[in-house]
Amino acid sequence: MNRKIRVLVVDDSALVRQILSQGLAMDPGIEVVGTATDPYSARDSIVKLKPDVMTLDVEMPRMDGLEFLRKLMPQYPLPVVMVSSLTQSGKQITLDCLEAGAVDFVAKPTSNMAQSLSIMLSELRTKVKIASTVNVSHWKNRRDTLPGRGVARPPKALAESTDKVIAIGASTGGTEAIKKVITEFPANMPGVVIVQHMPAGFTKMFADRLNQLCSMEVKEAESGDRIMTGRILVAPGGLQMRVKRSGGIYQVSCDDGELVSGHRPSVDVLMQSVAEQAGANAIGIMLTGMGSDGANGMLAMRKAGARNLAQDEASSVVFGMPKVAFERGGAEKLLPLHEIAPAAIRLLSEKSI
Repeated sequence: MNRKIRVLVVDDSALVRQILSQGLAMDPGIEVVGTATDPYSARDSIVKLKPDVMTLDVEMPRMDGLEFLRKLMPQYPLPVVMVSSLTQSGKQITLDCLEAGAVDFVAKPTSNMAQSLSIMLSELRTKVKIASTVNVSHWKNRRDTLPGRGVARPPKALAESTDKVIAIGASTGGTEAIKKVITEFPANMPGVVIVQHMPAGFTKMFADRLNQLCSMEVKEAESGDRIMTGRILVAPGGLQMRVKRSGGIYQVSCDDGELVSGHRPSVDVLMQSVAEQAGANAIGIMLTGMGSDGANGMLAMRKAGARNLAQDEASSVVFGMPKVAFERGGAEKLLPLHEIAPAAIRLLSEKSI
């Protein structure tokens, strides 16, 4: 993009609007074209200013950010970055907003304000630039498609076999992509381990939400949890998760190790451990996300005999992690999001796993 990214800042606090506007303006490629105090004034500003990206507060007077997103996206699709606080209610609403069409979110700092604010604003600038590249046109005229218990499942039952491991990695756009994939897994699917780039606090809420939607049990992982048929373990935010073999079973360990590929949890850490511990008894799936985290780990998995899939560009919010995983040889093929779950189920029936 040769011209500056035009941003509309929406927050009911005058101080927050000022801080966000000044923080975004520190990047010469970003221009704050306006601010709004609530969704009603934001709606008018969107029509008048035609921003490329909007930052949106979660809880505001007159209408909260979630309700606004649900009304806005089907009528006027726009890349949105949520800016929320790490409160319990905020976590719930933030995940709801991702389901309603928000591209990503940034948490408002709650302590050590000077240092945390600088980090938050740097993260916001990065995510605004990513959001400006995202195509959200598919939200036009879309109705609520939140899956429930009645969602169609693959009818084929899986044959009982020794424990297998399915490792999934994702980042930007991954909450929706993961939900799409695992809600199509039957209750007797082999154990699944997931790394979604997400800060501490959000991963439990994310896992609990998925548990309500899936045939499999979904929980935030704890050290010692067994990977087994019918269970999905989500790596805790702020911790590295690894797979370990103990006799004839697989378990996970979670610790506060160093950042790897810039992340904790890191997809590379998870998939490297899957390569070492599960070898050909595994399937890797790389979904939408920025950067290259997981590419080396997925390559190690493939060299160890695992079968690996990645999301294609057309269905990815950000075609970074899947692209690099495919280019480096870790992912065997790129597939549209809706084909990944059926493809993984087919791989389980092949002798190569």
